[in-house]
Amino acid sequence: MIYIDEEKLLFHLQTEETSYIIRVLESKHLGLVYYGEILDINNDYHHLEVKHNIEVGNQVIYDDQDKTFNLNLAFLEMPTFGKGDFREPMLHIRLADGSRITDFKYLEHKIIEKPIFKEMPETKAYMAHIETLVITLKDEVNNILVDLHYSVFPKSNTISRRAIIKNISKKSIVLEKALSMNLDIHNDDYFLTTFDGAWIRERMINSRKLEQGILKIDSKKGVSSSDHNPFIVLSKDKTNEEYGKCIGLGLIYSGSYETIIEKSPYDILRVQMGINSFDFFWELKPKENFITPEVVLSYSIKGLNNLSQNFHSLIKNHIIKPDFLNKERPVLFNNWEATMFDFTQGKLLKLAKIAKELGIELFVLDDGWFGKRDDDTKGLGDWFVNKNKLPLGIKKLAEKINKIGLDFGIWVEPEMVNVDSDLYRSHPDWCIKHPKIKPSFGRNQLILDFSKKAVREYIINVLSELIDSANIKYIKWDMNRNFSDLFSSDLNHKEQGKLLHLYQLGLYEVLDTLTSKYSDILFESCASGGNRFDMGMLYYMPQVWTSDNTDGYTRQLIQYGTSYLYPQSVMGAHVSDAPSAQVVRKTPIETRFNISAFGLLGYELDVTHLTKFEKKVIKNQIEFYKEHRDLLQFGQFYRLKNPYETNNMYLAVTSKDKKECILSIFKTLEQPNSGFESIPMYMLDKNYQYHVVNRKQYMNLKKFGYLVKHALPIKFNPNGLLFHSLSNNYLYEIEKFEAIISGDKLVNNGFIPKQNFIGTGINEEVRLMGDFGSRMYYFKAVEDENERSN
Repeated sequence: MIYIDEEKLLFHLQTEETSYIIRVLESKHLGLVYYGEILDINNDYHHLEVKHNIEVGNQVIYDDQDKTFNLNLAFLEMPTFGKGDFREPMLHIRLADGSRITDFKYLEHKIIEKPIFKEMPETKAYMAHIETLVITLKDEVNNILVDLHYSVFPKSNTISRRAIIKNISKKSIVLEKALSMNLDIHNDDYFLTTFDGAWIRERMINSRKLEQGILKIDSKKGVSSSDHNPFIVLSKDKTNEEYGKCIGLGLIYSGSYETIIEKSPYDILRVQMGINSFDFFWELKPKENFITPEVVLSYSIKGLNNLSQNFHSLIKNHIIKPDFLNKERPVLFNNWEATMFDFTQGKLLKLAKIAKELGIELFVLDDGWFGKRDDDTKGLGDWFVNKNKLPLGIKKLAEKINKIGLDFGIWVEPEMVNVDSDLYRSHPDWCIKHPKIKPSFGRNQLILDFSKKAVREYIINVLSELIDSANIKYIKWDMNRNFSDLFSSDLNHKEQGKLLHLYQLGLYEVLDTLTSKYSDILFESCASGGNRFDMGMLYYMPQVWTSDNTDGYTRQLIQYGTSYLYPQSVMGAHVSDAPSAQVVRKTPIETRFNISAFGLLGYELDVTHLTKFEKKVIKNQIEFYKEHRDLLQFGQFYRLKNPYETNNMYLAVTSKDKKECILSIFKTLEQPNSGFESIPMYMLDKNYQYHVVNRKQYMNLKKFGYLVKHALPIKFNPNGLLFHSLSNNYLYEIEKFEAIISGDKLVNNGFIPKQNFIGTGINEEVRLMGDFGSRMYYFKAVEDENERSN
């Protein structure tokens, strides 16, 4: 809800649990009064503001009529440069006379239904009633308007913000910095958490205490990047998953961006987010507007889990398109790690038949099916079938896959081109490169210039032809390099600073066209794994390939960090072979499933080489996943133990009514003679009785080596053929757990699984997990008295 005190020009934006209060200052600038836990709309807000009552030394006084006020110590909603605020500006404009002095003051306001800006991804009202407050500020001297948009999502406890700059003067201006928002707050000894990394180690958690100065988190890569995700968290010391004060900010954009955090000498914290101002120059002609991407904010007093759940709710209900809201995703098989470029139709069909036997529902053909694509040096851009590999074409292959009983999906990388391709030979000018400078390559490829209309039309047409040619249910849209050699032959010398943003707008136009035209097809975004994992891509594609790293341990760290902003229902997660191709580490196949099950499950390994043990285990895994798919994909997500700080990780999902819960516990290394564990289950309902069972899991006898003599009644040579054959066929079941436990005990005392292995032996009451081991437990509320008594 939005409440306005028209007399005081005070605006109170209220969600179910938070209040965001702004007002027009005496100087006519727009200032922040409060952001935090919900306040009564009838409160007197006077004591929330800090105001100097005497002139502050060594400051520039804004107006000599009030020497107590200066912009450098004000809590501003849209700061600019030139009138005494020496902190980072949100907006910086080069004016027609060469000056950069701007001064925006309140002009008017209105409340409207949330508007639609088709140019970019954004939050949407969809079926909800979402109000937007628009406050217009004006620079009277230069005739420039800025509309500040505040949209309130009450149930998600989030607010979205953006700025729209309007040149109503008769002269062109140049935007040198046009960020989406500014937040000035008291520094409450905040810690900053960012989600950083690189290829195959994306979104690793990095926290540090904020000190005086300016900290910038950004991407200059042309994509949101795996280096730093466009999302940050500010939190009080001692804030944990369950308790404490925290604020999150996330950008709905897929290109180069920046986040600036500045702690002033006066302990005011300034946070800004938006399009990266580095190498950004945007000429705004008279009567033209510039729309910035949205930033979403959320506040929580209930810790980090609650903050994440706010964002999860927003993404699921107001970013993901309604066609895929709560629509269960299929269990898929991807052929990449099984075949890479080396496949034939026969090999693919053999993989598909085994995948079907295992319970797979969707077969995805990855890279290598088109042009002369026998390796990554050629063929990109030629989106016609490679008849040497697939002589009957995509249509017949899809039909054969369908006849086996699987849906068919396909991989594309439409934004890229190889020099060795028919497309490049026909249109070398379609690439982003300077005509006089030898271009640099990434993965042997160049980037098509999506700022060009001809390129966009070609991609839309060629992909439409592909999709129309066969029964395709899923498309994996990849993007395997970062931007360099920034130059577009369609732009003049004044416009080259627009290129990266024009590219994003062009990409969004293509995505909007294709995903709207083929709204029943499941699109998955990918960019060398998680190099473009952002809310902008999620607006068009309801899931993202989380990382090229499918190692069972590293994936725990990646998915744990990813979950701070993104729900599990958008994370592509596959079980691959061991040792993993990324770190050459062996992790148990049950652990690889248990972490993948907290995402969108797929398998990416050579199923023709599976042992009977592995086939039986995978069948059981998929049966369990299908039985609990809705809960695992769309349940309320909780982080219960942090693998960055401990030897364990605990994750859980609950149903909305708290009657069902799945808990997974992961161990990094087995510890000698360890004690009992008590796992917090505060998210359950005290009033229920819960029937608790562990998921049926199996261990391979090879794990025991020569110690197998203690596990089996028959003596075997652990290096002999007989033992090798037995271990590839025999399912050694883990300990069983089954109990009826009252909700109040679980909430107040936690869940206590069976004791850990302590080195003195194994029996049915001992839980041997081993290095990188894991367990999964299912909790279901007992409503039948007979079941309770049993």
